[in-house]
Amino acid sequence: MEGSRRRTTAPRARPAATRPTREAGGTAAALPDAGSHGPPRGARSRRGELDGAPAETPRARAAPRRAPARPRDTQPPATDGARAAERPAVPEPQPPADPEAPAVARRPSSRRGGRSTARQPRAPRRSRRERDQLMDVLHALRLRRQETCVSANTVNTVVTRLLRGLGNRESEFEGVEQLNTGSYYEHVKISAPNEFDVMFKLEVPRIQLQEYYDSGAFYLVKFKRIPRGNPFGHFLEGEILSATKMLSKFRKIIKEEVKEIKDIDVTVEEEKPGSPAVTLLIRNPEEISVDIILALESKGSWPESTREGLPIQSWLGTKVRTNLRRDPFYLVPKNAKHGKGFQGQTWRLSFSHTEKYILNNHGTEKKCCESGGVKCCRKACLKLMKYLLERLKQEFQELDAFCSYHVKTAMLHMWTQNPQDSQWEFTNLSFCFDKFLMFFIECLRTEKLDHYFIPKFNLFSRELIDKKSKEFLLKKIEYERNNRFPIFDKF
Repeated sequence: MEGSRRRTTAPRARPAATRPTREAGGTAAALPDAGSHGPPRGARSRRGELDGAPAETPRARAAPRRAPARPRDTQPPATDGARAAERPAVPEPQPPADPEAPAVARRPSSRRGGRSTARQPRAPRRSRRERDQLMDVLHALRLRRQETCVSANTVNTVVTRLLRGLGNRESEFEGVEQLNTGSYYEHVKISAPNEFDVMFKLEVPRIQLQEYYDSGAFYLVKFKRIPRGNPFGHFLEGEILSATKMLSKFRKIIKEEVKEIKDIDVTVEEEKPGSPAVTLLIRNPEEISVDIILALESKGSWPESTREGLPIQSWLGTKVRTNLRRDPFYLVPKNAKHGKGFQGQTWRLSFSHTEKYILNNHGTEKKCCESGGVKCCRKACLKLMKYLLERLKQEFQELDAFCSYHVKTAMLHMWTQNPQDSQWEFTNLSFCFDKFLMFFIECLRTEKLDHYFIPKFNLFSRELIDKKSKEFLLKKIEYERNNRFPIFDKF
């Protein structure tokens, strides 16, 4: 941030109306304001003060060849001044977006910033006090090593016994294997190690997918060839493999195996409509929730709806993307909505394993956040936003439709649009978090949040979340942002 406050001493060929965009980490493009031209209303320019540091007094103009070097940044060549004089007086453009990146949030060019009303008061400067507040919240959200070890050991014991029991049965699920997913294994779990997601993956013979109503995410599953003795034969409805029937049998077997566990207090919770998980409740003595999710593993090519998804070429690289798309993909028994109910035959695509890889290998530099490497604030911003949504949901039932997956998806898009590690330096935490808030607000306003792997699947469509709920969340986030997050003071 120091670099973004120091004045350049290059000749003043640039018009006064054209000012370079202030950026995190001094890179060519700071976190974009979701497509707006100019700084967001309420966000206040960082020209005067950033993170509580006073603005520097303008210096006397130095000799042309004596311009001081900016740390972690490079000054534009002096010849840029001549070219700048010919350009119209508009903010400098952001770097070209990845051609495969989904358009997550757009706004009309006439609107500025992240305010929902023109007369709403401006947000305060990002002061040192606010940065300290965010650091205090992050410290409070850290998982304690001792608690984590106890919880993880208990969960591993239960899961191991379930896998052993399924393997010893002569059933359709005797070949299941464990695949750890979710926030705990992505190292973005907050508050307490009390929720775990575990996939029980089951490889299936060659399957054929039929997209359900152009959704991109939901599919009907057929077998290309049904040999005699197919163990999944009695889950078929015609040629279609029924997700509901298969999940029901899976739940029944899990319940039977849980009853065999005598030395741990574990029970199976009631089935939730539309949920693909069998949820276990472990008392250890604190309650731990474990979602056991049945997943069909397919080693074929990823479906056509994912072709333009996973836009990490300019961030993690084309080679990484190619290798990730060679991995298997998974189908979980999550039913598509059908009227007021669910279509019981449908399966939903899942890329939890790929998301875990990205979150654990998120930097353009291989040593980002590793021992001896530079720490970035990517995951810190994700944790803060997850916590903000979690606290708001605890207070307002109008927000039940939202979940942490919405936050993670929006953050993946934000990382894609701002790929450089220097744009996420930890010293810029309050600035980066504020820009992400603006981005998420814009997604709510435009009712558009594209699935990261399936661009045509809009997670904020009105079929999934009504407009009133999105407007309610938007106002609550704006209130917290404009008033220095009073909800954080309640933890």
